Amino acid sequence: MEVAATTITGFMADMLLPFMRVSGLFAAMVGVSAKTVPMPIRALLTLFLTLVIMPVVPPVNITELLHVGTFVLIIQNLIIGVAIGFISAMVLETFVLAGQVVAMQTGLGFASIVDPVNGINVPAVGQFYLILATLLFWALDGHLAMIRMIVLSFQAFPIGEAWFQPEQFREIAHWAGWMFIGAVTLSLAPIVSLLIVNLAFGIMTKAAPQLNIFSIGFSIAQIMGLVIIWLTMDNFTHHFEIQWERAQLLMCNLVQVCEN
Repeated sequence: MEVAATTITGFMADMLLPFMRVSGLFAAMVGVSAKTVPMPIRALLTLFLTLVIMPVVPPVNITELLHVGTFVLIIQNLIIGVAIGFISAMVLETFVLAGQVVAMQTGLGFASIVDPVNGINVPAVGQFYLILATLLFWALDGHLAMIRMIVLSFQAFPIGEAWFQPEQFREIAHWAGWMFIGAVTLSLAPIVSLLIVNLAFGIMTKAAPQLNIFSIGFSIAQIMGLVIIWLTMDNFTHHFEIQWERAQLLMCNLVQVCEN
């Protein structure tokens, strides 16, 4: 049995280009892109998903793998996957930013731990919010939605036929504004509550100047901050659902599918 070289080249191209798009997704997607996930596990997941979606991907008309045009297609597919996965990362960064704002306002910002995803020191409150948001992402089948979007991207952007428009890159950049809006909205209740607490401290200092407000105010602000975080925890799920729906709408617009 003889197999033509063009057949082997076509099979490798049909597998390589979707593999790169899925690799880009897993390189930026929530959870899978964490540094705690071993690289071999990530590679096996990428290979498995590529083999699953290969039958629904149109064949690629490539005769030479070692060609400049093939390299350009690899970069394009990698960028498409990274762009889709980056949207999910921005959703979780919303809550990291909100946690940092709350931590600075409550005096809990000095308590920092290493973020296993980014490898940098972040306030403990921000890491707590990140863990909650990640658990909600998996609980709401966010990973399945991301896989669905990457599969639909092969219809919106067939390999070698379509590519992101400048307006679509602009939409991704502008969506970052929702990240700051969501962070401020989530942290608005703790900020206002701490403002009332600080106002009460100011009235106490005016009424009784002999009180050393700096010695007792810091500890009381921390305790009140923890209480306020606990009282406002019920709103966390609601804010996450709103932010995730916005992200899904953006991804649907990118892959030109607006159905639920």
